[in-house]
Amino acid sequence: MTIEHLRNEYEQYHEASLFGRYINSDHIKNLIEKHSNNFDVSVLGKSVLEEEIHFIKVGSGRKKILMWSQMHGNESTTTKAVFDLLNVLAESKNDTMKSLLGKCTIGIIPMLNPDGSRAYSRLNANQVDLNRDAQNLSQPESRILRHCFEEFKPDFCFNLHGQRTIFSAGATSKPATVSFLSPAQDVMCSVTNTRKMAMDVIVKMNQNLQRQIPGQVGIYDDAFNINCVGDTFQALNVPTILFEAGHYHDDYDREKVRELIFQSLWVGMAEIIFGDPQGSKENAYFEIPQNDKLFYDIIIRKVKLERGDVHQILDIAVQYEEKLQQNQIVFIPKIEKISDLSGFFGHREIDAHKQLVFVEDNKVLNEGLAIDFVLINGKKHTLFV
Repeated sequence: MTIEHLRNEYEQYHEASLFGRYINSDHIKNLIEKHSNNFDVSVLGKSVLEEEIHFIKVGSGRKKILMWSQMHGNESTTTKAVFDLLNVLAESKNDTMKSLLGKCTIGIIPMLNPDGSRAYSRLNANQVDLNRDAQNLSQPESRILRHCFEEFKPDFCFNLHGQRTIFSAGATSKPATVSFLSPAQDVMCSVTNTRKMAMDVIVKMNQNLQRQIPGQVGIYDDAFNINCVGDTFQALNVPTILFEAGHYHDDYDREKVRELIFQSLWVGMAEIIFGDPQGSKENAYFEIPQNDKLFYDIIIRKVKLERGDVHQILDIAVQYEEKLQQNQIVFIPKIEKISDLSGFFGHREIDAHKQLVFVEDNKVLNEGLAIDFVLINGKKHTLFV
C-alpha cells in the first residue's frame, strides 16, 4: 500500500464521524469500541475528572512506535488523523499491511487529555499544561504517559499537536500548514544521533508534503525545555518527532490539514519500519524553514484613521478567538493590532483604499474590540469564518 494509493483513496479511510475542531471523548467512544474488534484496546488510567484514557496497540513486530494525541485538549486535528490511520491499519488482509504489522508494534493514545478536550482547553482539569509537566509528573495524565512510555519501550515517538494560524513557513507569505521538530535533548541543542534519526523521518514526510503544499512546511522552535515531553523523551535517547497541524487556506475546520497529517503519519511509520533511518539527512532537515509569526487571520489594509486632528493610514489585523458554545467552536473576530503591518500577511486581506472603516454602532476601533463586520464605502464585509 503506497502513499499514492492512500492519497487517491483517502475518502475510503476518512473517519466521517469525526469532523471539525471540537472532539471530546464522547466523539471517539464508539470508535474505540469498533477498533477493539481489530486491535488490543486497554485503559491506561483515568484523568483528573475520572475519564478513561485508552491505549490501542496494533501489530506485533520488533520496532515500536508510540504516539499520543490531544495532550492539549483544544488540538484535535491529529486525533481525527489517528482514527483515519486506524481505518487503514484495520485492513489486515492487505499484503503490505500484513508486512508492516509483522515488523512493528504501534501504540496509540488517541486522547491523553480528555478533560481538556471536553472543555476545549489547552490545559487539563487542574489547569496544568501537560507539556510542561514532563519532569514534575504532577498530573495523572502525565504519569499515565510516562508509565506507558516506560512499559512500551518505544523506538520512536510521535508527539501530536496543533498550532495557531499565526505561523508562516519561514519569512514568507506561505502559512505553516504542517510543522515538525526533532526536539533538542540538551541546552546546547546539540545535533545528536538520536535527533538525527528523527530528522531523517521528518525529511521523508516533508518530501511527500512538498508535492501537495510546496513551501508550506516549517520547523518548530527547538529551544530546549526539559519540562516538555518531547525534549524529555529525546533526552532519554528515544527519537521523538513533534507534529504540528497548522492552517491551510479557508480550512478552519482543519479537514485538509487532517488529511496531510494522516499522510505524514503513514509516511513516517513506513520510513521507520522499511527505511531504517540512520541519521544521514540532517542537511535536508535544516533546509526546511523555521516557523515565523507573520500571519493574522484577516488584515484590513490602508485604513484611514482619525484620532482627533491626526489622520493616519494604517492596517488593522483581526484574529479569531476560539470559543466553545453549545458543543461547537465559534470563531469570534477581534482586533489584534492597529499598525503598519506591511511585513505581515493575512489569510484573508481586505483593501480599504485609504477610506474610513466603520463597525457596528460606530464603535471606536481599538485593539481588543470584537467586530462582526466592517463597512467600507457603504459595502459590508463580514469577518466571520
